[in-house]
Amino acid sequence: MSDKTIKELAIELTVETTAVCDKIKGRSVFTNQLLRSCSSIGANSHEAKYAQSKADFINKLEIALKECFETEYWLEILFKVNAIDKMTYDDLSNKCGTIRRMLIASVTTAKKRE
Repeated sequence: MSDKTIKELAIELTVETTAVCDKIKGRSVFTNQLLRSCSSIGANSHEAKYAQSKADFINKLEIALKECFETEYWLEILFKVNAIDKMTYDDLSNKCGTIRRMLIASVTTAKKRE
């Protein structure tokens, strides 16, 4: 696991994904969806920090987790339509997977403490 927080990793993923999407032409339907889901991971995990209750905290993390799964989906689509190469796909997918595992661990821990 990384020493970085979910928020820090999500920001890095969003910045890198944005740079990749900026270079893709003719796939705006896919890149727009990818950028929305990717940026939502960090936004929701950051929001969780300021949750109004334990249930709200868990809800925000679960939304971030769903957005993480969606991000992985859009990355796969872009790879399969040859909009991104395998190295880029693997790199971004691995970073997304790291965040996903951290979110799952956080949600699991928070639910045990309820």
